[in-house]
Amino acid sequence: MNLNRNDLCWCGSGLKYKKCHIEFDKKLEILEAQGFEIPPREIIKTKEQIEGIRKSAEINNAVLDLVAKNIKEGMSTEEIDKLVHDYTISQGAVPATLNFEGYTKSLCTSINDEVCHGIPSEHRILKNGDIVNIDVSTILNGYYSDASRMFIIGEASEEAKKLVEVSKECLYKGIEAVKPWGFLGDIGAAVQEHAEKHGYSVVRDFGGHGIGLEFHEEPFVAHNGNSGEGMVLVPGMVFTIEPMINAGSYEIVIDSEDDWTVFTEDGSLSSQWEHTILVTEDGVEILSK
Repeated sequence: MNLNRNDLCWCGSGLKYKKCHIEFDKKLEILEAQGFEIPPREIIKTKEQIEGIRKSAEINNAVLDLVAKNIKEGMSTEEIDKLVHDYTISQGAVPATLNFEGYTKSLCTSINDEVCHGIPSEHRILKNGDIVNIDVSTILNGYYSDASRMFIIGEASEEAKKLVEVSKECLYKGIEAVKPWGFLGDIGAAVQEHAEKHGYSVVRDFGGHGIGLEFHEEPFVAHNGNSGEGMVLVPGMVFTIEPMINAGSYEIVIDSEDDWTVFTEDGSLSSQWEHTILVTEDGVEILSK
């Protein structure tokens, strides 16, 4: 799209291009000419789109708050699924995982050595000492949000509690690394350094992702890597940061029976926290958490 200075800006602000994104686009053109990977325009969200994602995230946050109030020992993961489904629907929204690529539940519940994508079941009962990741995604008026939290059931081992704590620190190290006009690799480098400092490993096969108009958009957000590498981060980008931290090896296996549940290959514990974030002019805004 070639715009003249006095045309309306492509972002839908209603302002003339010269008063809105012309300098932004020139900066991207210079970076691209220098060989840097720049984000495609379609993943840079407009103010209207950001507001839609923000409203979706409000429901997503409320869902996780509801789970936090109710999750307990003796509860089945199917009961959690019903809680999440019923509340989401009552708010005029839809669980994003429901019927996504054949997935039949309204969230993912991953326990102990399950890295991600655990499927709720009436036969899976939460026990004292379990650590469980509750991963919730919401669609409201076509806008997507996504977040997950860890919960400790009863009295867990010191090993489990430390892993949960450090994995949350890894998430925030990743968020702190996000700077407008910084690089995607800055996130992975920060997460990996903190995890490995504590003797843990970072899952390579899964990562964060762009989100907002679709469930999964560009870019893929690796939680390992090198700072100063990868796509340039610019204001208006929305994506998840969701490091999966293993107590043992980062190698994983996928359940051959359900084709969804991901386990640590060595049976070690795994922990994950996830936020959806917006890159702003001066840093980040956490949308869903």
